[in-house]
Amino acid sequence: MTGGSGYWYGDDGDAARRRAVEVLEAFRLYRAADTAMRRRTRDAMAMGENDLLTLRYLLKAEREGRIVQPAEIARYLGVSTASTTAIIDRLERSRHVQRTPHPTDRRAIVVVPTAETDHEVRRTLGAMHARMLEAVAGMSPEDAHVVLDCLSRMRAAVDAIEPAEEAGDEASARP
Repeated sequence: MTGGSGYWYGDDGDAARRRAVEVLEAFRLYRAADTAMRRRTRDAMAMGENDLLTLRYLLKAEREGRIVQPAEIARYLGVSTASTTAIIDRLERSRHVQRTPHPTDRRAIVVVPTAETDHEVRRTLGAMHARMLEAVAGMSPEDAHVVLDCLSRMRAAVDAIEPAEEAGDEASARP
């Protein structure tokens, strides 16, 4: 086992537990590499994380033929409408998005990525996506099933974690 993952999970245990710790350590290392890659991408595009998440969301919606209003971006990011307005303002100033009239509701606006944005994102992320695809393209169907099943179980385990209660809430709940 590498990386000292025993700190979190303990070094004792049988072979199955040691394998599990090695798998969790591999996930941790992948997440760290993914986080670093995302930071480099944001730096290369000179934007913050929510700006890049917004662009990715808008590009996906455009491919799906969906229109996106600012309130939908706020819900997606989990931020206030004021923060969303600031994000859209920044992206509009940098010519990554445009505000356009809603096609059926003349009181509303929609946010759309510019054609240049699609090209910039593809140029910035294309090589990385190709390397990632190449890394898994040769997997057998059985191996792919094992990985997909494992990731699904990990996602369910992480999604089941409830936020800790606020210290004040705990104190007021005591008799």
